Amino acid sequence: MGFKKLELDGRCAVVIGGTSGIGRAIAHGLAEAGADVVCTSRRQEQVDAAAGEIEAFGRRSLKVTSDVDDAESLRDLLAACTGEFGKVDILVNSAGRTKRVPAVDFDEEDWNAIMETNLTGTLRSCQIFGRHMLERGYGRIINIASLSSFVSLFEVAAYSASKAAVASLTKSLAIEWAKGGVNVNAIAPGVFKTSLNQ
Repeated sequence: MGFKKLELDGRCAVVIGGTSGIGRAIAHGLAEAGADVVCTSRRQEQVDAAAGEIEAFGRRSLKVTSDVDDAESLRDLLAACTGEFGKVDILVNSAGRTKRVPAVDFDEEDWNAIMETNLTGTLRSCQIFGRHMLERGYGRIINIASLSSFVSLFEVAAYSASKAAVASLTKSLAIEWAKGGVNVNAIAPGVFKTSLNQ
């Protein structure tokens, strides 16, 4: 008995943080399944390269940068996607940052920066794209939590706390938005060798 591949023909997916690491791998999987995919991050050269990779799968893409710390850039991203594709069906929140430091020495400015990107940035993009999805009555949001949402890892207290909060936020949004046709889930990867953590 064979496994029928996921079919996403006609769907538009946005992968925030989709130009590297786990986000990039997810973007490739979405494109392989048939979706048009917009990979976005803060660096134009990375966005351009990722768009080329999506187009190599025979899918459409856009070359639009965004920053989860900047709500206006996310609104511009949504507007560009709806202008080109008419809708956004799938949102993946994969932007993240970390810093390995003993908790007793962790600088508050670094703590706040990690929380701003990993937690508040996830909420920010969920709000902006979630409103669009709720208005349409359809959407799929996948937040990238972490193994550290549930299991302690060494000297990454800020990252772990932020990802535990992402898992909790995801459950709250799932309950609130399910009746509006928007499913919100998280996946919690273990440790992968990416540019973020190597």
